[in-house]
Amino acid sequence: MRDRTMDMRIIRTKESIRDALVELIDEKGFEAITVKDITTRAKINRGTFYAHYQDKFDLITKCEEEIILEMSRLAKQNFPSVIAALGTSSPTLAPFPLAVLIFEYLNENSGFMKAVLGPKGDLSFQTRLKNFMWNTLFGNDATALIKEENLLVPGQYLASYIASAHIGVIQQWLDSGRKETPQEMARILSTITVNGPFFAAGLKK
Repeated sequence: MRDRTMDMRIIRTKESIRDALVELIDEKGFEAITVKDITTRAKINRGTFYAHYQDKFDLITKCEEEIILEMSRLAKQNFPSVIAALGTSSPTLAPFPLAVLIFEYLNENSGFMKAVLGPKGDLSFQTRLKNFMWNTLFGNDATALIKEENLLVPGQYLASYIASAHIGVIQQWLDSGRKETPQEMARILSTITVNGPFFAAGLKK
């Protein structure tokens, strides 16, 4: 029981540190933040902060890694359903279950995602997200969604196009106040991704 209480305390401490980080990025930008700013805002002492993180860079990296790890887990679990949906003779306009799960997860972590993807956040996060998408789509193992031998264009350009487009759509949704539900966003992104932007624009029947 004691361990459980301790674990809960650590989780709560980390949450308050992360919440403080998000608020401070919005207010003054990541570059200008100090550890003292974070500990003051989170109402903890410096020793508590340093028990979990080396500095503010370690903090933001660990938060980002957590997000990427969870999205990777969701993707790997749900690839079979994506491949099955694409295998049908006529691609539907229904959202992929995977896209719904990802948007639900982004919705739960919207404060952090908006802060780090914003102009005052961590500019390296987009690069890491793109690398994550490359590894997820083209990973060297048998579970990869896209096989090199099937490509019609060079893989790095395709991955860059898909990643930039997806990140752009996510940013737009976060910045405009998440008016659409995760289900609706999943439908929007699935329609553009599967059928192409010209189809989504009504130019291609």
